[in-house]
Amino acid sequence: MATALSLAPTSADPTFADLLAIRPSLSMHAQDGLLMEDVPLARIAAEHGTPTWVYSANTLRRRFRALKAALEAAGLRASVHYAAKANDNQAVLRVLRSEGAGADIVSAGELRATMAAGIPAGATVFSGVGKAPEEIRFALEAGIFQLNAESAEEIEMISAIAAGMGVEAPVSLRVNPDVDARTHAKITTGRAENKFGIAFEDAPALYARMAALPGIRPIGIATHIGSQITDGMSAYRAAYARLAEMIGDLRGRGLPVERVDCGGGLGIPYRDEPAPTPEALAGAIKSTLGGLGIPVMLEPGRWLVGPAGVLLASVVLQKQGSARRFLVLDAAMNDLMRPAMYDAWHGILPVSPRAHVAPLSPADIVGPVCESGDTFAKGRLMPAMAPQDLVAFLDAGAYGSVMSSTYNARPLAAEVLVDGARAALVRRRQTHEELLAHQRIPEWLD
Repeated sequence: MATALSLAPTSADPTFADLLAIRPSLSMHAQDGLLMEDVPLARIAAEHGTPTWVYSANTLRRRFRALKAALEAAGLRASVHYAAKANDNQAVLRVLRSEGAGADIVSAGELRATMAAGIPAGATVFSGVGKAPEEIRFALEAGIFQLNAESAEEIEMISAIAAGMGVEAPVSLRVNPDVDARTHAKITTGRAENKFGIAFEDAPALYARMAALPGIRPIGIATHIGSQITDGMSAYRAAYARLAEMIGDLRGRGLPVERVDCGGGLGIPYRDEPAPTPEALAGAIKSTLGGLGIPVMLEPGRWLVGPAGVLLASVVLQKQGSARRFLVLDAAMNDLMRPAMYDAWHGILPVSPRAHVAPLSPADIVGPVCESGDTFAKGRLMPAMAPQDLVAFLDAGAYGSVMSSTYNARPLAAEVLVDGARAALVRRRQTHEELLAHQRIPEWLD
């Protein structure tokens, strides 16, 4: 199985120019330095401090439209439901809602967030292996478009809750096709050993059971085989072909199948690796499911928002150790968890134009958290940098801010949305007072 790209260097690490060349939202200005769209990142740092997440509205729009165009060109009746777990900032959700996106959520909290941003529950899919009874009830009261059931036990729970409410729950059965997506072990979801979905061989009988239960309207089959899939379309085709076979079997038994949920997982190039296109995914869907004559659904997350974001950070100091040079930043693993959690590789660009033409030498890029795992890159070629110099972590729009914590009592970073020449704060930086605001000391400790 393929693993995430290592944070350690290789001889093929892309240059600063290489990284910029394939990221159209970013450019280097001779005086203002690194720009996102038309806004200098140095200006954002001056106004809002660092670390700060910065998102490109036009990148979100461009990528959503490219995906929709690919599905339409393939002749598919398709709806796109953005996976809010990738980035649930209200401004990001509002941009995607304005493009016509529905939502894919995995908690009642995400349902509240997407509804607050204007995405109705009637355009939202509720996935996840551990929906609590109160979450199911809330989703049904809100008029959820689809519940993706992931176990026989959950189906019985949904039936009891819906029947007690006097409503019919629209339920799709999430099937685990036992297909290897060849992605990182921690983000694969379609193998038999994963916690997600119903075993393929058990699904037909369970679907028939759903049709017989009160309070449930079986509406289709769903799958999701993993995240950050870059190894071509073979895994998608294998999974969707199995779904097509199953849907034919269900229809042969007289069971209704209204739609099929294809999941998400389309990967992005964090470095310079090849990545599949929306056109390739649309082709895989058409070749396997297109003959069924029913609508399909997609649940992209990272593909839409990953390239739309950067994490802006400042150099605290440059430390020369006995064997290594360290660039110590004010961003840390509590801000961007992916390198520590997955050994993930992120491009890192200096913001200053002078730094892009300065001599380079290897440096370990680290944060201030008291963990050796607080390392973003090892041996990365970087210029000499001074305190307050700025760097930008690329492709940080997905699984960045949403995975942040306050470890080491570090407040959550600010978030800014850029739209052309405009920039607006869309989440203010958490204060130290707010870190303590919800804590209480028992009276007996006074």
